[in-house]
Amino acid sequence: MRHEQAMKALAKDEEQLLDGAAPYVDMVNHPPHYNHGGIECIDAIEAALGQDGFQAYCRGAALKYLWRTDYKGGLEDLEKAAWYLNKMIEAGNNKK
Repeated sequence: MRHEQAMKALAKDEEQLLDGAAPYVDMVNHPPHYNHGGIECIDAIEAALGQDGFQAYCRGAALKYLWRTDYKGGLEDLEKAAWYLNKMIEAGNNKK
C-alpha cells in the first residue's frame, strides 16, 4: 500500500513539474525529511521496536501532537496525531 501511494505522489509531482507548478509535498503522510535511501523512518522504527513497542511509540507520538496542537501546528498537528493513531490501529490489526 505504501508503495502505491508513493508512486501516485511521484506521478502527481511529475505532472505538476511539466505544468510548471511546484510539486506537492505531503507533510503529514510522507514528509521528505523522514525518507532516506527509499526507506521511511516509520518503517525502520516499526522493524526495530516490534509490534508492542511500535504501538507504544505511536501512542506517545499521537499524544505529543495533541498536546501541542493549540501552541504550534494547529490542524496539521491534529492530522499527524490521527496518522499515528491509525498506524497504531494497523499494527494492532496485524497482531491477529
